[in-house]
This record gives sequence, structure tokens and C-alpha cells, in this order.
Amino acid sequence: MDGRHTARAGRDRGRRTAGVLLAGLLFASACVAPDDGAAPDSTARSVRVVLDRRAAAVLDHDTDAYLAAIDPQATALRTAQRRELDNLADVPLSSWTYRLTDLTGQGADRATADVQLRYQVKGYDAAPVVVDRVLDLRQAGADGRWYIVGDRAGKDGGRQLWQQGDVQVVRGTHSLVLGVGRTGQELRRIARAADRAVPAVSDAWPERWAGRVMVLVPHTVEDMAELLGSPAASYRGIAAVTTGQTGGPDRAPADRVIVNPQAYGMLGTFGQRIVLTHETTHVATRARTSAATPTWLSEGFADWAAYRTEDRTAVQAAPELADAVLSGDLPDGLPADEDFAFEGDSARLARAYEGAWLACELIADHWGEAKLFAFYRAVGGHPGRDGAVEQAMQEVLSTTPQEFTARWREYLRSRLG
Repeated sequence: MDGRHTARAGRDRGRRTAGVLLAGLLFASACVAPDDGAAPDSTARSVRVVLDRRAAAVLDHDTDAYLAAIDPQATALRTAQRRELDNLADVPLSSWTYRLTDLTGQGADRATADVQLRYQVKGYDAAPVVVDRVLDLRQAGADGRWYIVGDRAGKDGGRQLWQQGDVQVVRGTHSLVLGVGRTGQELRRIARAADRAVPAVSDAWPERWAGRVMVLVPHTVEDMAELLGSPAASYRGIAAVTTGQTGGPDRAPADRVIVNPQAYGMLGTFGQRIVLTHETTHVATRARTSAATPTWLSEGFADWAAYRTEDRTAVQAAPELADAVLSGDLPDGLPADEDFAFEGDSARLARAYEGAWLACELIADHWGEAKLFAFYRAVGGHPGRDGAVEQAMQEVLSTTPQEFTARWREYLRSRLG
């Protein structure tokens, strides 16, 4: 499934945040049983037994059983794997399984296994998160037992938080915060902000959603980029991103809000609240967001929800666009998807977010909040991008994109001029 990437920029000067929609491969939970694509022979069955025991050891926090699957001669791997298991100790897992998808022989006593690690965080994941791993194995001993001698990421197997260090866990009323290399005080502050964001989003979004949010706080922006599988340069100055499957089913894994601790820490209490409310809005609206949804609508709606009850004027909330309007540089049209790219001119990025927010503000102001919700659902429910906005504007707002754009430009003049 193709992924979509959207950005989130704040209106406080110098502040930039992000809301990223990354599609993932989602599968039904399964134990290590016969799988399509795996060799149906004794070697495959033996490897499945190793994986099954390894999975049980993770859930039981049984270090000896976990290390028993690793070659005794692979001392560096054993040390690294022991550390990872220790790092996971406080993470509330409800499931941890492996699915063998392919097994390739490399001689009489060597094999390489393509494996899907599937895990769920208790109370937050309705279905397993899937991570691709590649395991190198060696057969040894009189009993012909298979041992793991190598464990590395597969094609869709990005680095996980517990591979970056010891995971600290803070439970909020509506949130779960997992952090590495951060202080407990910092993680508790983030949990409080997330706890405030969840009811604010529930008040802004009329449909039922999970009503909770999981927040990951890595040690550095480089670690954040590792979790997202992108260059660190893409996220410098970005306070947070959200991961999830657009148009996801009810049993999709929970979204993760991933915080850039450096950029987030530079914000004041107000800015942090806006960031987490914005990102939490993406979590709530995920099932109604699809490839048909333009970035200006998904990001503008998230900002609209975040600013909805805040005491800020349009000029305070949209300073970059206000400067442009005052200088006579009124945008010709609604922001395009490429205007929300992380790389490039930060001022242009800010103007894109501000313009998107005011587009959603216009709909709520002129047509009403119920029409804004209906418009969002109608666009996301369209079978594709082509014609989605046009049809929804006609059916829900009784207008055309051309008429809406003209009204939006006038709205910018009146609110920011």
C-alpha cells in the first residue's frame, strides 16, 4: 500500500511541527504456524520452533530462553540481543509473534530466514504492528539444532525504539508515552499535554475513535529519523510527526506520535499543546483520510481542531501568511501537496499550513462545523484524488473550487489584512 506524507507547521514564529501519514503493511495476528512462501520441510519446521520459543521468551521476559535461540559462539549478537530484551522490559506488550515468510538454504548447515515480527502494545494496538526482519541461522550440535547467528532489518523493518536504548514508560489518563534517553519529568509533561489533547480532539471530531494516543520520544532527532526511515535533515525543526495507515480499518494498529525532543523542547506550553492536539487529530481522523484527501485538507483540519478553542487571533496564528498578505503577496490558490514538503523554504512551509488552516476555518465559519466534517468525510471517501474535492464541494458546500478559492482569498484579506 502506498504511503502518504504530510507535514505540520506551527504558527508561532520559529516553530515547525509535522504530521506524517505513513502507510504500513497490516496483517492478522498469527503464531508461528505453516506460512505461505516458507519451505514446507523439516528445516522450516525447526526454524519455526526456534521462533516460537523466542517469541514466548519475550512475553515472559525470560532472558535465558531468549538467548537460547542464539548461537553460543555469536557473543556480540548475544550481548546486543540481551540488551534489546532488557530495553523492552517495561513496554506493555500484549502479543509478540514471528511469521516465517521465506527460507533460503546456504549450504548443509546454513540458512537465511525472512521473518515478520508482529507485536501489539496492550491497550493501544487493535492489530499487530508488522516489522520485517532477516535472520541468519546455523545448524550445530548432535541434535541438529538451528541457532540464530545474525538478526538485521528487512526491507520494511525500520529501527524500533527499544533498539535505541532502555525504554521508559509513562502512563497518562488518555496516553502512553515511551521514551529513550529522556528524563521522567519530561515524559510526564508530554503525557499531561497528550492527556489534554485527547478530549480536545474528541470535542472537535464528531465520530467515535480510540480516544487515546501513544507518544514515542527518542533521544535525538537522528534517532527520530531512524524510527521513520528518513534522513535526519528532514526533521530538524519539526516538533512531532504521526505515523499510521490512511483509511485504515478499525483493527489497524494505533498511530504513534513521534516527538523530536530538541524542537519540541524549544516550544512553550502553548506551542506544545498545539503540536500534540494537531497530531492527535490525525489519529482521530485516520479512518476518514485517504489518498483522495489533499494535504491542505488533512493538515488544515488538524490545525483547525488544535486552534479551535484557543484564544488567538488569525494574525497571531498565521504570522507568515499575514506578512505576505500585508505586503501584497496574496496566494493565487490553495496550497499544493508539494508546498508541505519538509525540505526547502521554512517560510513557504509555514504559509502552506496557515493557508490550509484558514481554508478549514472558512468552511467552519461560513458553512458551519457540521459541513466541515461532512466535507472531510466526502473527500476522503472518494475513490481517488481526481474529482474528490470538486465533487465534495459541489455536493456538500454547493460551490466550485474556483468559487471557493476566490472566497478563501478574500477571507485571507479580511482576517489577515
